[in-house]
Amino acid sequence: MKTDLFTKRTLRNRKKLKKINQDRYRITVSKSLNNISAQIIDDIANKTIVSASSNEKKMRENKVKKMEMSKIIGETLAKRAAEKKITKVYFDRGGFKFHGRIKSLADALRKNGLNF
Repeated sequence: MKTDLFTKRTLRNRKKLKKINQDRYRITVSKSLNNISAQIIDDIANKTIVSASSNEKKMRENKVKKMEMSKIIGETLAKRAAEKKITKVYFDRGGFKFHGRIKSLADALRKNGLNF
């Protein structure tokens, strides 16, 4: 079965990241044309610990551009992670390239106290 490039890139990135998983949680990002969401996952227990999305009711009230929304999502996720005392994570960008909204989300996470 032939897989598309996005799926191949996703699996390749995730395989590399699983090798460095040393008592760290994984931040995974998903985006569509209009929305973006991120969540912190514990791979050992297979549980989502913290999540933030532009589909949340509070976020939908903000009428801002997509780049600004990704910064807001990054700040929100970092604050929620700080409440759960999470500081060390690794960033799983999935099949997305590290630029644009993904990069602004990662910069907002780093700026607000997450180390990856």
